[in-house]
Amino acid sequence: MTSKVHRIALFGAGRIGQVHAANIAAHPRTEIALVVDPFGDAGAALAARLGVPLVDADAAFADDTIDAIVICSATETHADLIERGLTSGRAVFCEKPIDLSLARVEALLDSVADCDAPLLVAFNRRFDPAVAALEAGIRAGDIGDVELVTVMSKDPAPPTLAYLEGSGGLFRDMTIHDLDIARFLLGEEPTSVVATAAAITSPDIRAAGDFDTACITLQCASGRMAVITNSRRAAFGYDQRMEAHGSLGTLRTENVPASTLVLERADGVRRENPMHFFIERYADAYRLEWAHFVEVLDGTVPPRATGEDGRLALVLAEAAYASLKGGRRVAVP
Repeated sequence: MTSKVHRIALFGAGRIGQVHAANIAAHPRTEIALVVDPFGDAGAALAARLGVPLVDADAAFADDTIDAIVICSATETHADLIERGLTSGRAVFCEKPIDLSLARVEALLDSVADCDAPLLVAFNRRFDPAVAALEAGIRAGDIGDVELVTVMSKDPAPPTLAYLEGSGGLFRDMTIHDLDIARFLLGEEPTSVVATAAAITSPDIRAAGDFDTACITLQCASGRMAVITNSRRAAFGYDQRMEAHGSLGTLRTENVPASTLVLERADGVRRENPMHFFIERYADAYRLEWAHFVEVLDGTVPPRATGEDGRLALVLAEAAYASLKGGRRVAVP
């Protein structure tokens, strides 16, 4: 077994960059060698805390000691950084989405098709222990033939208007995680999409021409379906539940409570609310996702979520927008 310590260049020191930085630093076989973040003080502060240089992208790619790049920077930088990383022979770990433009994603994947270096698109929910166990149970035949997958995903509050304006819209930003996990659990590619959506929770979302409440139905050639429900407002916390229903029964994940404390009295039973947001809820998923990427770096496993997975999730998001615009079922190209 290799004992090599992999040297990582981290692009982006914002909220998700700091999550990955902690996991990279905590893993015994990876280290952050340098940080790239040209905006604000976050990059300088993180680099100082880690004791590594803050450099620009050209300097990072000129450093021959870098084994992999981790992309947590703004969405519009992802495709160019993936291309530079893979064509320079570095493994790439990239937060979703690859890009907001399907044409750009497809052009990128064509341009790097001959590259030997691996790309992991960070669909972190695939690595959540409960979700991974659910998927393993499906593949083991615990519920027989899958007939219906249900994914419920609701944020505790809408994001800022500034975030919304650069997000690409609900389906490309939030629902894309759910589209990916629906594909992951169905085990079959959807062939049609029906979407409905509205702006209910926030006048800012409505003014931005975006949506905050949605229901998307995917159907496969076999007839099996997935139903995704989204909301930008769940007053009780971060709502993340999934169910796979099959010919022999169901497998289901529940929300993770802020604590396991339960108050039981004659007037009722009270449990804790779900964890408040994604960083807390998916802390184990982020850690396990990084551990998987180290195995990818070692060459012992292929990436569990590839550039093609990123493309297919965006294809479904675009089909959902087409369905919403036309008020009809849309075939997946």
